Amino acid sequence: MASSGKVLDFEEYVRNRQDALLRSARRLVPDPIDAQDLLQTALVRTYGRWEGIADKSLADAYLRRVMINTRTEWWRARKLDEVPTEQLPDARVEDGTEQHADRALLMDILGVLAPKQRSVVVLRHWEQMSTEETAEALGMSTGTVKSTLHRALARLRQELESRDLDFHALERSERGQERCAA
Repeated sequence: MASSGKVLDFEEYVRNRQDALLRSARRLVPDPIDAQDLLQTALVRTYGRWEGIADKSLADAYLRRVMINTRTEWWRARKLDEVPTEQLPDARVEDGTEQHADRALLMDILGVLAPKQRSVVVLRHWEQMSTEETAEALGMSTGTVKSTLHRALARLRQELESRDLDFHALERSERGQERCAA
């Protein structure tokens, strides 16, 4: 009969303290599912030693210590992503070629804009100024900034599309020449 009293005593404790214990587990591990697993593991380990806890008012502290120890065990047992090999993998080196090409394209395309349009685009998008700040900096109304920006962006889109079409036409003609040569 004492064992059923032990079960009821432990079940009552868990029922009353489960929310607070889960919050403690959430502080130890960031993932909510892992926190639930941590708490369940700690409860299973504590259940076997429940009778040995003479002062049940210290049960929270005991359970927290079990959760900390369990988390430490999990951390130590984690699978490492490093695998020893005899040959090192090729190191990837960022050369920035694409960034330089994009920047060169952007600078070239900005050249098709009128100076006023270029100023508005640079201040609004590069310097990230608000419409009001741009208007003040350029000495124009906010409406003028908005309409100038609208026309400038439309012109930039048109220029990009035409360059893209030109690029694809060039690729097609080169492929055609290669077929004729073969």
